[in-house]
Amino acid sequence: MDYAKKSIKTSVVACIIDPQQRVLLTQRCIEPFDSQWVMPGGKIDHGEAILAALHREVREEVGIEIRADDLIDIYEHLGIGTQQDHYVILYYRCTPLSFALKPNGEECTEAVWAPRQRLPKMLLPPGCRYILAQVYPELSWGETSKPEDVADEIPDHCSGVPR
Repeated sequence: MDYAKKSIKTSVVACIIDPQQRVLLTQRCIEPFDSQWVMPGGKIDHGEAILAALHREVREEVGIEIRADDLIDIYEHLGIGTQQDHYVILYYRCTPLSFALKPNGEECTEAVWAPRQRLPKMLLPPGCRYILAQVYPELSWGETSKPEDVADEIPDHCSGVPR
């Protein structure tokens, strides 16, 4: 029997948009989402501040510095990969402070500044597609899967606000 305790993996992702409205995407070379285009990011280490993790992950994956502007949204992935992992991902809109991309080769093989018009046609995982559809709602995204809506699971008396 497998007695290993499963945990929720909390991650941060940087939606880095340059002055030309291009988005920095990396092509993953590991699971989950191997071969798909994603925004740089990764797991928050125990004891690490959220924004420190965001900056670290971007430096590790593509070698640039950023300014975190604001939280776009949170996306939840359930049952991912062979381990059926559970991810909660915080997506931050960011501005690049440097531009010389150096993909690390361990997590991503390529990094590109993708023009916004090209984004809906790229192979993107559901969370990335959902977030980019919020950032660029004027583009034709087709069907985008939404994160689980937990608002209905919270009893009225817990929120302190009548519904």
